[in-house]
Amino acid sequence: MQKINLPQAAKLTCPNPVTLVCTLKPDGGTNLATVSWWTYLSFNPNMIAYAMAKTSYSGEMVRNNQKVILTIPGTEIADAVMGCGSTTGRNSDKASKFGIELAGIEGSDIKVPVHSRVAIQCSLKEYHEVGDHYLYICDVEQVYGDEAEKALFAWDGYSKVAAAAQEE
Repeated sequence: MQKINLPQAAKLTCPNPVTLVCTLKPDGGTNLATVSWWTYLSFNPNMIAYAMAKTSYSGEMVRNNQKVILTIPGTEIADAVMGCGSTTGRNSDKASKFGIELAGIEGSDIKVPVHSRVAIQCSLKEYHEVGDHYLYICDVEQVYGDEAEKALFAWDGYSKVAAAAQEE
């Protein structure tokens, strides 16, 4: 083995699950931000965590509204997911810009992409500064799933997204 840096390690540990963080904007629209790190924290009580850059508009919306939905996007919107990760929603509607069809879910004003394998509806419990990111810890309120959708994963150090092929 040889010494490498953390971004190089990220390439070696791919694939990683990808999520679209769905938040409510002040105008009532939904913002979508691509996040490549999230995890289950607890199943009793149900809790998850994810990290976002401190400068993230979606992070600001989560801190303001205390609500968020994490979705595992389906492969049909792979290109759009990459676009959502490279643009801000502060002054634009990413769903329209990237052609992502949204649908409502029960009990939330936040919409989610129609092509989602999983949607995890949460309330923000707390967040912590972790270097150049915030770690968001959330209580899970409801979970929805669609087994017909294939989940996206981040590959090559988060430079592309694609389905994970399972070896036979």
